[in-house]
Amino acid sequence: MARLANKTTVSKRVIMTSSTPPFRILFVCLGNICRSPAGENIMNAVVRKAGLADIILCDSAGTMDWHTGKLPDARMRQAAKEHGYDFKGAARQVLTTDLEEFDLILAMDRSNLADLRLLDTEEAYDEKIRLFGRYCSGNKFPEEVPDPYYGGEEGFHMVIQMVENGCEGILAEYQNND
Repeated sequence: MARLANKTTVSKRVIMTSSTPPFRILFVCLGNICRSPAGENIMNAVVRKAGLADIILCDSAGTMDWHTGKLPDARMRQAAKEHGYDFKGAARQVLTTDLEEFDLILAMDRSNLADLRLLDTEEAYDEKIRLFGRYCSGNKFPEEVPDPYYGGEEGFHMVIQMVENGCEGILAEYQNND
């Protein structure tokens, strides 16, 4: 997919209602082996803990197809294990049909956001495509989830912490709008 320059800033809040359960969330990063599987798996843990596993369903995808069918990155799985998670899933590329099927689509960085907006050629799904970092509380984390792929072990742990924070924010907004 081609890259776009940063688009105008989108609002932090999206009304989280669906005509009928379940409410479906898609986490999107570049290759679907680090950040977006973290979003999917951590959000699944958060909704299970809240007793909402039958109401909020999560998935993840990548804007590129480089890792299709592969498990999350071994370093991400190891960091997740150290934080008490067992990451599952296989990488896949985001599909145009995902824009219709999911109620909330969360891009891990602005480049992913631009790629998702390119898929939305009619701008019919603009309201449900958001930057994940907008759901993180406080000033502890950047607006974009940094890609840990080419960095060291500490980057994977920081991504886990940021995604935990953001997933709690997503759940809080969902519960406030329910």
